Amino acid sequence: MDPFADTLQRLREAFDSGCTRPAEFRAAQLKGLSRFLQENKQLLQEALAQDLHKATQLDSAFIRKEPFGLVLVIAPWNYPLNLSLEPLVGALAAGNCVVLKPSEVSKSTEKVLAKVLPRYLDQSCFAVVLGGPQETGQLLEHKFDYIFFTGSPRVGKIVMAAAAKHLTPVTLELGGKNPCYVDDNCDPQTVANRVAFFRYFNSGQTCVAPDYILCSPEMQARLLPALQSAITRFYGEDPQSSPDLGRIISEKNFQRLRGLLSCGHVAIGGQTDESDRYIAPTVLVGVQETEPVMQEEIFGPILPIMNVRSLDEAIEFIRRREKPLALYAFSNSSQVVKRVLAQTSSGGFCGNDGFMHMTVASLPFGGVGASGMGSYHGKFSFDTFSHHRACLLRRPGLEKVYALRYPPHTPRNLRVLLAAMETRSCSCALL
Repeated sequence: MDPFADTLQRLREAFDSGCTRPAEFRAAQLKGLSRFLQENKQLLQEALAQDLHKATQLDSAFIRKEPFGLVLVIAPWNYPLNLSLEPLVGALAAGNCVVLKPSEVSKSTEKVLAKVLPRYLDQSCFAVVLGGPQETGQLLEHKFDYIFFTGSPRVGKIVMAAAAKHLTPVTLELGGKNPCYVDDNCDPQTVANRVAFFRYFNSGQTCVAPDYILCSPEMQARLLPALQSAITRFYGEDPQSSPDLGRIISEKNFQRLRGLLSCGHVAIGGQTDESDRYIAPTVLVGVQETEPVMQEEIFGPILPIMNVRSLDEAIEFIRRREKPLALYAFSNSSQVVKRVLAQTSSGGFCGNDGFMHMTVASLPFGGVGASGMGSYHGKFSFDTFSHHRACLLRRPGLEKVYALRYPPHTPRNLRVLLAAMETRSCSCALL
């Protein structure tokens, strides 16, 4: 019998109830901890004496941001230039030497990065490594000081396992099925314009794209003609001839996506052309949660609609699945949007729009749980690739002052030490 199951279940249910989120609750918890220390000072001192036999001002304390050393950046194929260079900028700015591993799937971009980019950088501190899964596996056998990976959760686990052998810290930028809740209190055409733009951007091959819609049957009936209108205005009557609609990256992914079209039934689009790796902007309805299109990240121009009867049901649906990289909520009611934000968890969140949050340099971009760990963009990239080294510089003199900390610990010295250890702004303890 598992001795921990009941306790862990109780704590998980408490967290899911939302009771730990209000600021008042957190403050009360901290005050309780403070009372524990104050009211049990003698008891704790006696316990420490039994266990360990023990019980700064005028210093300069600071954080020194230092490079980790040799960094490995493994980039994906869907935005092969952006997602190679953005982490590279942070790694170089922090002062690291970098090995860049672009994706072998985006062959043309890989070739340019390998042949041209090194001409612009100091090649004693930078290298591009080519190859597929086998070569990446061999690369991961070596010790790096930091690894930055963008890709699927499946490969992310492999990268993390390899890093663990050397205790190498990692940033994992993974994917996930990003929910998009659409409230009944919405203008369907506005929602359709924004959802269609962000869903079919780069032919849906975007890790933060809305992956499925949650809405009532009534909103679905209003949304379908609006989505059809938006798709036609964006890509014309024949989307295949539109210069603004991309293609699927590979034959393998094309076949995977074409298989997903059998889920539910097609309400919009559904046309395919294998010779062109073309899949039309598609909307599926009547989809079941157990079908493949709801079990994997789609990464293509297919948008399933799932029906829910209420906001409560939508939140419950989102919460019982893995935490997504992004979450979207559309409503004319700010209270509805704020409730979705407050009662769910995701890497990023956007109300009444698509993935614009990731374009704001002052916001960190990253996942949580199964959608990743760590973040970057802007200054956050520099911080990610820097070790935050805690430093203190003490004067060589004033030994009579610092001698108070040495044993034997008289009652007088103990009182002075305790006073010195109380929290003060911009100060350090005598210890």
